[in-house]
Amino acid sequence: MPDLTPLISQWGYAAIFLIVILGNAGLPVPEEAVLTVSGYLVWQGRLSAVPVILVAMTSAVIGDNLAYWVGRRYGRLMLSRWIRVRPERIERVETFVQRYGMLAVFAARFVAGLRFMAGPLAGCTGLSPVRFFVANLLGAAIYVPAAIGAGYAVGYGLGDRIERVRGLVGRGEHVVLVAVVVAAVAAWLLLTVRARARAR
Repeated sequence: MPDLTPLISQWGYAAIFLIVILGNAGLPVPEEAVLTVSGYLVWQGRLSAVPVILVAMTSAVIGDNLAYWVGRRYGRLMLSRWIRVRPERIERVETFVQRYGMLAVFAARFVAGLRFMAGPLAGCTGLSPVRFFVANLLGAAIYVPAAIGAGYAVGYGLGDRIERVRGLVGRGEHVVLVAVVVAAVAAWLLLTVRARARAR
């Protein structure tokens, strides 16, 4: 995962708004990392807590509602073309949304793999706009401050050490980031293979 600190430091609240809204609309952007880095920058004093929370919540709700209306307008077929997800997974999430309605939308906010699908599937399964909006808003009201608070807590507990390491790493930072990405991809592939083996 790239270091988002310089990006958010330079563009501030606009970067938070854009990345979070795109992540909630279904694009593969690191929304969780943006919120955590934003909390870390709040600890550093580069950003203010209240505007960060308000901007992040607003963009999260707007992004999810855009996805909801796209799903309501174009249906489930759009989801399979818009996002590369296996049909059986879409069916499982669709069943989950149909069965639990508002609760499913609320719970999906806290699960990265479900968050971007809950909106369009709620739209194409007929969940009313008001019920979706309320559930989505409540989820964002809890999830966004928690993710930002986690970044602030990291800074409060480990911030000085992190900055020292960042200074020592210097040019080698990119090598470390590449290694982290490779390790994450390898772990994901291993988990995927194991899950498919269990399914068989």
